Amino acid sequence: AAGYLEYEHARVRWFLSINIEDVPAAQRDKGQRTFRSITVDGEEIEFSGGFTDLHTRSYEEILAGRGYGLEDNRTAIETVASIRHAAIAPLSGDFHPFLKKD
Repeated sequence: AAGYLEYEHARVRWFLSINIEDVPAAQRDKGQRTFRSITVDGEEIEFSGGFTDLHTRSYEEILAGRGYGLEDNRTAIETVASIRHAAIAPLSGDFHPFLKKD
């Protein structure tokens, strides 16, 4: 799945896959099974490592009563719901580069 989100100061292209073949070859060759990155103004930041630890820490804070509440997460929840119910569209325009396979 892929798409883009429009915000006040940013247009965000996103790509989500459970297919190991979508992990870049360089990362797969190192045994990496997931890949997470963001590119801002042409500069890529890769943050795949430690992601599971981040989720664990977040859950620990929630269970300790120091997590984020529903209102804090409303925008994220509404965004995900919108993506889930969006119509499928053909490739056109400025689509995510991972969608075009050589």
